[in-house]
Amino acid sequence: MKWKSAIKDYRDYLHLERGLSENSIESYVRDIQKLVLFLEENSIEISPLQIGDQELKRFIYHISSEVSPRTQARLISGLRSFFSYLIFEDYRTTNPLSLIETPKTGRKLPEVLTLEEIDLLIKTIDLSSPQGERNRSIIETLYGCGLRVSELISLKLSDLFFEEGFIKVVGKGDKQRFVPIAPYTIKYINIYINEIRNHQTPKKGNEDILYLNRRGNQLTRAMIFTIVKNLARESGLKKSISPHTFRHSFATHLLENGADLRAIQQMLGHESITTTEVYVHTSQAQLREVIEKFHPRK
Repeated sequence: MKWKSAIKDYRDYLHLERGLSENSIESYVRDIQKLVLFLEENSIEISPLQIGDQELKRFIYHISSEVSPRTQARLISGLRSFFSYLIFEDYRTTNPLSLIETPKTGRKLPEVLTLEEIDLLIKTIDLSSPQGERNRSIIETLYGCGLRVSELISLKLSDLFFEEGFIKVVGKGDKQRFVPIAPYTIKYINIYINEIRNHQTPKKGNEDILYLNRRGNQLTRAMIFTIVKNLARESGLKKSISPHTFRHSFATHLLENGADLRAIQQMLGHESITTTEVYVHTSQAQLREVIEKFHPRK
């Protein structure tokens, strides 16, 4: 078996058997392709069925000088999953990464914006252009509903159930969930639809897509990143942020205001509560306040 055919079969497995999104599949495949490139550059002719821990240790040692421990840990995990798939399909009997340790990375807390910083970013938007109204609606929806970028750009007009107070979101692995939406967010989506989108002619296949670019096509992930980065620069915000920062802020602000962790898990579309628990990063001042308020020997 050659690397190209093994990667193709693995890609099909991730899509059909595990139901992963295209973005997740690309991430897994990219890790394997880095290994293949390393083998080619070092003239190591070995198939995915023959490669052992020695070759993989050389690759990991090489890559460790180029990436962070966190990226290295993710790459090892991705390769381990690939070789586990080959075992599952009876191509191999052992996983060459089973004895290779993943570097300790600790848990990195996500960057979070304050409500004042979010308001600052929104005030920076130039509402004199059609794209301004669209961009305000995008930021309000990212923050108001805690969406991933892929979920935002895939949002459809037929997914909006404003009378019921929900939107339908298609998340990772094409899993659907209903997310509550506040009247405040509904207001800005409606402004965009009625004043901007209704005057556009969507390109074929994009008639139901909510957010469109100037040419009537669906927005890309890269375009959303550009919008956010430009807003951060123009507002003078010093934090390094991305569209995902609004999702982190959504979850953190809900938790700080007393929302149940499992309710937040459902709204974010996390399969495991452990993923949601990263938002339980209460400040020392808040912890001290809890002790002073609730401990019997305060």
